[in-house]
Amino acid sequence: MTPELTIGSRKVGPGHPAYLIAELSANHGQDFDQAVRIVRAMAASGADAVKVQTYTADTLTIPCDNECFRIGGGTLWDGRTLHDLYQEAFMPWEWQPKLQAVATELGLDFFSTPFDTSAVDFLEAMDVPVHKVASFELVDLPLLKKIAATRKPVIASTGMATQKEIAEAVKTLRDGGCEQLALLKCTSAYPALPEEMHLRTIADMSARFGVPVGLSDHTLGHTVPVAAVALGACIVEKHFTLSRATPGPDSAFSLEPDEFKAMVTAIRTTEKALGRVNYEVSANEAKCRQFRRSLFVVADVKAGEPFTEQNVRSIRPGHGLHPRHLGEVMGRRAKRDVKCGTPLSWELVEDA
Repeated sequence: MTPELTIGSRKVGPGHPAYLIAELSANHGQDFDQAVRIVRAMAASGADAVKVQTYTADTLTIPCDNECFRIGGGTLWDGRTLHDLYQEAFMPWEWQPKLQAVATELGLDFFSTPFDTSAVDFLEAMDVPVHKVASFELVDLPLLKKIAATRKPVIASTGMATQKEIAEAVKTLRDGGCEQLALLKCTSAYPALPEEMHLRTIADMSARFGVPVGLSDHTLGHTVPVAAVALGACIVEKHFTLSRATPGPDSAFSLEPDEFKAMVTAIRTTEKALGRVNYEVSANEAKCRQFRRSLFVVADVKAGEPFTEQNVRSIRPGHGLHPRHLGEVMGRRAKRDVKCGTPLSWELVEDA
């Protein structure tokens, strides 16, 4: 398993800039022109990639009103049936090659989450550079085998999954032919609470499974993704909308363009600040060294008089002897008259 992925022209993994994915999801509102506007806004906001979802209501579930097909439990979609929700949220498949062309023109990678084998075939015909596995599909091992057989890089979300389930999914993908794999720490709650994110899992997951790890984030705002990058996340996936005021299944936990742009800026600044292990003095720091403390004569001293706590102190700036020499200087005598404000040097100290 390689420690990094190649997605299009980009290297993704430790040592490379975080790969920032804007998730279009259901925010198109069944309007193709709206979807195009969103993709253009994604590019303008600094995203590296646009991700969509390839399914239909009938490939995900059946139109059934039985209790187990009805959503409950305090979600944004309580009371609706699964089929009804997915019928509203799905993106028409014929849009996807057209949106891919728009994204490519804008310099964005374009890929999708396939939710069944026919979707994998469809996306392979589009020659997407990578396949995404959704958290809910991580346990669909036949689907994972189908995705792995494409030999494309895979990014897999791990929401709701136990360590054992993640291990089983990773093994299935590896055994099926996937050589480039990344995992995303994810909390499958919409929206998710920061205290449920447990970002320290990112480093453990990377070490445990030997793959780059990122974050698929459903919290509000962008504080959590920035923290994730500081903890080693190589990928960030975030839902994107033109306006949360526009109704939609995913709108409430999506970022608007200015917010996504602010997240990108914060992440790129964080990456600069992380730097490397370094104890060297920077060029800008070097300019300030002159203002550190040093030993100065702080009262007039006549030749032959001793240096004492009353006439020598450690003060700013740094033109005198290092403060470490204060004990050596105390009690020794001045070689010549020394005025107040003179940096102390060994040339002014007898028997130095």
